[in-house]
Amino acid sequence: MKLGVIIQARMGSTRLPGKVLTDIGGKPLLSHVIGRLATMRNEAKSVVATSTASENDSIEAWCVSHEVAVFRGDELDVLDRYYRCAIAFGFDNVIRLTADNPFTDIEELDRLIDFHLDGAYDYTHAFGQLPIGVGAEIFTFAALERSHRQGHMPHHREHVNEYFTDHPKCFRIAELPIPVAKRAPALRLTVDTYADWERADNLVKKSSQKWLGTEEAIRLCSYSA
Repeated sequence: MKLGVIIQARMGSTRLPGKVLTDIGGKPLLSHVIGRLATMRNEAKSVVATSTASENDSIEAWCVSHEVAVFRGDELDVLDRYYRCAIAFGFDNVIRLTADNPFTDIEELDRLIDFHLDGAYDYTHAFGQLPIGVGAEIFTFAALERSHRQGHMPHHREHVNEYFTDHPKCFRIAELPIPVAKRAPALRLTVDTYADWERADNLVKKSSQKWLGTEEAIRLCSYSA
C-alpha cells in the first residue's frame, strides 16, 4: 500500500496573488505545509501538484531547490491533476492538502489515516469541527478514479472531493471524531485574504512551538479577541 500526500498549489489567487510563496513568520507558506508533513507518524510520499501555467514555474523551482517532488497538470481541472499525479506516483490512497493551509494538524492527520485504513473507507475527512484550514481528507485511488470517470460537472473538476459528497450512496464515507479541545469550526486558519495572512503571520510569531498546534492557535486567537 503506497500512501501519498498531494498538495495542490498555484500562484494565481485572485484575492491574494502568489500566496503560496508569501512569507509567513520567516518562511514561505508552502514551506510550512511541507515542514509539518515531515513530522507524520505514517509513512507517505509528499508531492506538490501545480499546473502547467508559466506563472507556476516559481513553485516548481522552489520544490526542486528544496528536493520536494512536484507534478504539473491541468490548471482548471484539478480532479484530473490529482488523478494523473496519483497514477504517476502509484498511490493507493491519497491525502489531499492545499498549499494555502499552513496549520494542518498532523496529529489529527495521522489519526485520520489510521481511521480511514482501519475502516476500509473510500473517503474520510476531518472537516466541520476543527478550525477552517486545519483538517484534511483522504480517499482511495479507486474512489478518485471513479470520480474522474463519472464526475462531469464543472464543480466536480474544480473541487476534488465534491463528486464524493454529491454521491454519498456510491462511497463508504466517514468523518473523523475530533477532541473537544480542538473544536473551533468558526476560526479561520486558512490563508485566502490579506487578513488571513496577517493572522497566520502573527500566530507563527507568537507561537511557543516550532509548528503551531491547533489548541495553541485557538488559545492565541481567543486571547487576541
